[in-house]
Amino acid sequence: MENKSAGNWIRNIIVQEEIDKYLVNGKDFIDSNEIFTKLTNNINPSKERVREILQKSLSVKTLAPDETAALLNVTSPEIWEEIFHTALEVKKKVYDNRIVFFAPLYCSNLCVNNCAYCGFREANDQEIRRILTFDEIKLETVSVLKEGHKRLILVFGEHYRSDVDYMAAAVKAVYSVSEIAAQSGRPSSIRRVNINAAPMEIAKLRILKGAGIGTYQVFQETYHPQTYHDVHPQNTLKGNYRWRLYALHRAMESGIDDVAIGALFGLYDWRFEVMGLLYHTLDLERHFGVGPHTISFPRMTPASGSKLSSDSPWNVSDDDFMKLVAVLRLSVPTAGMIVTAREKASIKKAVIQLGCTQTDASTRIGIGAYSDQKRETDLDTSQFTIGDPRDLDQVIQEVAKMGFIASFCTAGYRCGRTGETIMGMLSHCDEGKFCKLNAVLTFREYLSDYASDETRQIGESLIMKEIGEIESMDYFKNKPHLLHKFRAEYSEILGGKRDLFL
Repeated sequence: MENKSAGNWIRNIIVQEEIDKYLVNGKDFIDSNEIFTKLTNNINPSKERVREILQKSLSVKTLAPDETAALLNVTSPEIWEEIFHTALEVKKKVYDNRIVFFAPLYCSNLCVNNCAYCGFREANDQEIRRILTFDEIKLETVSVLKEGHKRLILVFGEHYRSDVDYMAAAVKAVYSVSEIAAQSGRPSSIRRVNINAAPMEIAKLRILKGAGIGTYQVFQETYHPQTYHDVHPQNTLKGNYRWRLYALHRAMESGIDDVAIGALFGLYDWRFEVMGLLYHTLDLERHFGVGPHTISFPRMTPASGSKLSSDSPWNVSDDDFMKLVAVLRLSVPTAGMIVTAREKASIKKAVIQLGCTQTDASTRIGIGAYSDQKRETDLDTSQFTIGDPRDLDQVIQEVAKMGFIASFCTAGYRCGRTGETIMGMLSHCDEGKFCKLNAVLTFREYLSDYASDETRQIGESLIMKEIGEIESMDYFKNKPHLLHKFRAEYSEILGGKRDLFL
């Protein structure tokens, strides 16, 4: 890697004109006073108004800020039950009943920032620093493949040693790995690599696009400007609020058409952050006609060397967490929603029933922790605390018992169903039909290649139920060619073929 000084590297990161071009009259899309006004003006919404808003969500339309603020102000337990029920109904209408699985792979914990809540922060002398070599990344990938995963999200600290060239090479290293499935002897590989990385300029984002990344994920952490400044020192790269705020605008302009937003709940009032995520969605739609591919809503958990991560005055209760998940599902009905292993198993189970579409499993956040035999010490150190360390098979079995089918589908990305195309299909409730077909195909692969005997038995029963639903759906009766191809590919997978999709 080219020898660089950290100082020179930092000075060349932020490109001011790639912030200014998205501003309106010099202002960004987060207006704190406007958000507070919306929340105040929509206190005590009537049952009739809330039900009208729920009907709009069921029509798969992004809610307006006033409508989201009204939902956030509901106090009636009875109406909250209606909200929870409708959230799952919206999810099933748009995405059917599948849950997509992935694993995070932490490549580096070197970081030039000093975020008050993060164990990776530069000033944390409790953290043992490490950056994986590309051979080590391949070993990590082998370990993840042995669990049965097909999707990875690579995570990097912000540092000159893990710059865009390192990221692009890391992506290529992952894609180069092939592993034999233990039970079937069939070859297996990672089919989609997403990226969680720091904001960067458009030219560098094009390098990532060329490396074959899927979704580019940047969390604003908090949309409240003063809180953002309080927890991100101003002498660091991350201290620039607007550089981060427009990270995904730049990604869309670079050609990366699947982007992912999120907030770290617990830094500020959860209602404000939900509104921030909505305004972020609306501004992406205004500029590019497409909102975020996914929304994440991690809660802050204890991190090494961080007092704030353990005792924030804004920590979100389990009850409020359920509410914010449901409101996000209704506010942005086309977005995928990710609940992560930060949450305990019981909470993950609960919010999956509120409209989540993706989750991770077998998660380890230590650098090199997958191939280092999943050391238990990695569960409660590093960047944050893991709440659900269960292996993939355990989580799949649980969601199957709940009636949700595990999906490892990456078909949409290879068939051009991304960006504006997928959003159009989602809004017309067409994409979920393809999701259902491909979920069955990829779940069949998993059951044959990796599942425990108990999971296989439960899963095969669920697959038969899914196939019965598919064959009875008018959508497929009117498209017999799709049904014919699905049946043929399912038979081929039983016969040993892999990576078939529609």
